[in-house]
Amino acid sequence: MGLEPGAGLEQGAGLEQGARVGEGPALDVDGVGLQFGALWALSEVSFSVGLRELFAVIGPNGAGKTSLFNLLSRVYEPTTGRIRCFGRDMAGLRPHHLAGVGVGRTFQNLGLFPHSPVVDNVLVGRAHLMKSGTVRAGLRLPSARREERHHRDAAMEALAAVGLASVAHRPVGALPYGIQKRVELARALAMEPRLLLLDEPVAGMSRSERSEIVDLVRSIHATRPLAIVLVEHDMGVVMGLAQRVLVLDFGRPIALGSPAVVQADPEVVRAYLGQPLAAELAGRAAGRTPAGGLAAGSPRGPVPAGPAGEPSGGGAD
Repeated sequence: MGLEPGAGLEQGAGLEQGARVGEGPALDVDGVGLQFGALWALSEVSFSVGLRELFAVIGPNGAGKTSLFNLLSRVYEPTTGRIRCFGRDMAGLRPHHLAGVGVGRTFQNLGLFPHSPVVDNVLVGRAHLMKSGTVRAGLRLPSARREERHHRDAAMEALAAVGLASVAHRPVGALPYGIQKRVELARALAMEPRLLLLDEPVAGMSRSERSEIVDLVRSIHATRPLAIVLVEHDMGVVMGLAQRVLVLDFGRPIALGSPAVVQADPEVVRAYLGQPLAAELAGRAAGRTPAGGLAAGSPRGPVPAGPAGEPSGGGAD
């Protein structure tokens, strides 16, 4: 069976916390599996995301985070299980249908038009809301001009929300990488989503840029009526930002709960450190430090961030 919402928490705590976040689920993933030939990339994954929840998915390299995100983005169809978005079964939907059902997404690798102005890149996110059509827009009819002004105003509002109104008319390819990531976030906001999927929003950024993006995502979540699901390998970002965290390991969920509870979960420590190092750390915590200290290296990636939330690095799968 899959890990039910709230599993990995203290008795009853997870369901209560999830219920407080929203009146019902923005996203409901039930027993999902994904198979490629003989390989199961995901198996029995179950969780739900509240209407106003900020939810994160983490795991060591190869845990299945990207595969799960591609299922949510409709790049893949699940082999088993079901995904519902705002109560709607997503079976059969393709990626270009997502905007119409209220789902926006950013990408780990930028998907911008480098020679076009920033505001035009953001306008692309509003294509599903445009009604004029090619003929009316080409003839510059009054209704088409009014609609264009409306959508450009909305695009500028999205840019202002991420602090980029001043570069609206510059070619996006001339801007630094960290600014381009903000442009992509503005484009997703311009879609007017009810569910926002963020794929490694701080990947490749400096420490100061990461801090700015964390503050920005937190502000967006606090001021807009949407749920956010993010995949991120930066443990410091996740533990300081998310309300609940799902941890995957080898395609299976091993913990689900608040950042503090997940960070202390023995299965999560084992997944990131490997069994020998996890046991050694447990011995240190109990005052039984073996001779020779810790073994060199970690077979599964970085140590989860400590209580101070200091990023520990790591890679995406």
